[in-house]
Amino acid sequence: MTPFIQACIKANEEISSALQNGFDTSWFEKTEVGAGGDISSKLDLFAEEIFVKHLSAFGKIESEESGIIGEGEEQIIIDPIDGSANALSLFPFYGTSVAKVNAEGILDAAVVCNLANKDIFFKSSTCKVQQGKLFSNTFHDPHSSEKAEIGLFEKAYANPELVAALDKEKLKFRSPGAIALSLAYAHTVNYVLFMGEFRIYDFAAGLALCEGLEVIVEADYVIVSKEKSIAMQIESLINKL
Repeated sequence: MTPFIQACIKANEEISSALQNGFDTSWFEKTEVGAGGDISSKLDLFAEEIFVKHLSAFGKIESEESGIIGEGEEQIIIDPIDGSANALSLFPFYGTSVAKVNAEGILDAAVVCNLANKDIFFKSSTCKVQQGKLFSNTFHDPHSSEKAEIGLFEKAYANPELVAALDKEKLKFRSPGAIALSLAYAHTVNYVLFMGEFRIYDFAAGLALCEGLEVIVEADYVIVSKEKSIAMQIESLINKL
């Protein structure tokens, strides 16, 4: 495990420990529009501060909240709280997303953590995708369900025609509201689908964790599945709209 991955895990463990006894009331306060276009909460900024503390020695940080922080040849792309609306609604599907791009422009590390259940996923240039738990030193290949019954459709609420088409094809789904986390679980579910504006903070780490899966990335949609036939079926539905 690389020092960068270790630092990411330590940052997530610090955030998780802070959340252990419930959310501080100040974290629910909204501040201003962040670099990613959404209004940042004080929870977002709290998590960002912890990541900056642990990761700034590795390069320049580009955060969804504050934009560019620090300097360096390597770029670290973070979403301090992925699914912050879920977190602030106390809905247990929220986490963090970190990706590192080296000086040659190659993404060489990715870490996504589900703070709600402490699942953590990572990969680097020296190791394939691994899954484990915060506060544990045991890691393994990602869990996979060969008989998964649902997919994950992020931004489903904004795409009613595709929702109807998926329903007609009996392609069941849930829409949990945290794209990096959904991509991290792509090895488990039937498929992951996103339709909407593509932001680097949402996808840099998550897509890197989809190693070995069928991945289709276009300007306005992303499809990931264990089965090429499922990915192609969904793309066909999109093209018919």
